[in-house]
Amino acid sequence: MSPRRAVVLSSGGLDSTTAMAMARSEGFEIYSLTFNYGQRHDCELYAARKVAASLGAALHVTVKIDSSIFQGSALTNDIPVPKEGVKPGIPVTYVPARNLLFLSYAVAWAESIGARDIFIGVNAIDYSGYPDCRPEFIESMRRTSELATKCGVEGDPIRIHAPLSGMTKSEIIRKGVQLGVDYSMTHSCYDPDPTGRSCGVCDSCRLRLRGFEDAGLKDPVSYM
Repeated sequence: MSPRRAVVLSSGGLDSTTAMAMARSEGFEIYSLTFNYGQRHDCELYAARKVAASLGAALHVTVKIDSSIFQGSALTNDIPVPKEGVKPGIPVTYVPARNLLFLSYAVAWAESIGARDIFIGVNAIDYSGYPDCRPEFIESMRRTSELATKCGVEGDPIRIHAPLSGMTKSEIIRKGVQLGVDYSMTHSCYDPDPTGRSCGVCDSCRLRLRGFEDAGLKDPVSYM
């Protein structure tokens, strides 16, 4: 009997890598899906390829999305990345409807290859407040995929897993370490230097560093 297939959304970051390791630990054959959407931190694309290879993905695909559709975000436009600390509200690093688009692609690919499971590493505790990381959004996409696909209409729906949703960053890191994840190959920084070193002060870096500190571990990536 062939293994069950799962599409795993991968940014090459800490969370998505942990989600991929969790999918693998559950016996899924991994189909890794990454997006090049003109992000300023495009070194994450290289990290995603390394992660997919390290975790034994059957296939890794990078989809190119026209960056001109994403306006007003510090991750895609010439807008400074905030570095004053994580604050309430939706930050300027929010990319309009990014996960809505990503999951739509993932559903299409999953149905095409006969996969009935999608893993996404969104987190709703130690995160930057993005609306498309919340559990209610994931549930709405699950229902939408059931309505919008042939397999869903025929009673074999696609399941969307967000296993990290209720976990703190330190819990995510401990889980990854338990599963043998090498976090040195991941990338989380929104504003790295030309060599790929993390800035250490953007929201993503702060959350990552605090997670490692709370887990009693040292972050293995290089910082400026």
